[in-house]
Amino acid sequence: LIYLFNSNITLGKNGVPVAENFRLEQSTIADTVQEGQVRVKTLYLSVDPYMRCRMNEDTGSDYLQPWQLSEVADGGGIGVVEESKHHNLAKGDFVTSFTWPWQTAAILDGGLLQKLVPQLVNGRLSYFLGAAGITGLTALLGIREKGHVAAGANQTMVVSGAAGACGSLAGQIGRLEGCSRVVGIAGTDEKCSILVQEMGFDAAINYKKGDVAKQLRELCPGGVDVYFDNVGGDISDTVISQMNQNSHIILCGQISQYNKDVPYPPPLPPDIEKIQKERNITRERFLVLNYMDKQEASVLQLCQWIQEGKLKVR
Repeated sequence: LIYLFNSNITLGKNGVPVAENFRLEQSTIADTVQEGQVRVKTLYLSVDPYMRCRMNEDTGSDYLQPWQLSEVADGGGIGVVEESKHHNLAKGDFVTSFTWPWQTAAILDGGLLQKLVPQLVNGRLSYFLGAAGITGLTALLGIREKGHVAAGANQTMVVSGAAGACGSLAGQIGRLEGCSRVVGIAGTDEKCSILVQEMGFDAAINYKKGDVAKQLRELCPGGVDVYFDNVGGDISDTVISQMNQNSHIILCGQISQYNKDVPYPPPLPPDIEKIQKERNITRERFLVLNYMDKQEASVLQLCQWIQEGKLKVR
């Protein structure tokens, strides 16, 4: 079974993706595996926010290619090798790729696949697409490279989109790296409860209830030192207005803006931009792919935390 991008409906930069933007087709793959190739069965596919950008003719970035109409969609995936003609891969190996096709079986170039060690994540293979994959790396490297977190510095971190795949890890990693207070912002009472009771956040704000600015002031009486920003828009404007002098924004995502025709990162409103400049708040574009020299050590750190139960994953 193959998911294909629909050639009959174009989305454009403004608009919300719908099921009709895709179609499902049944097909067969080649019988023969060529030298250097492997035949794989797909086990997991990761559906991520950045994919919205790939539904535009211009993705807005050099490293993301647009999905082509009537071609198979692709993204992060994991599978098991069923037949191999690649010297480094054998039948039964688990493998991953950032350009895995959305199909149940495929013949892939073995040289473009990374072999996985399930024991590193207690056998939970899907973690290699999440907590021990690009998602976890984004949280960890974002905090280390852009957050300027220092143990013993009594820093307060706020995370927006805190119950998401990246945000829920970022809050926990902020604590592990040395933040003394971590506050999350999410969209339901259930999510807020999970953040506090399971993920170890000090507090969480349901932004759909009450006055967010007032709650932030109460929960962060010393102001905000580090802001892990997943959402942008009004929520981020509210947080930035309560950030301290020489504080830091980790610009991870701006999901509230992805269905709009705006540049990335979206410009701040004039009054918020003034606050940012006057308080010398850093807000730099962050791209995890720029730090791939630190990938191996960072993945091992994430796996160690998972094994030790210090990093909770849902």
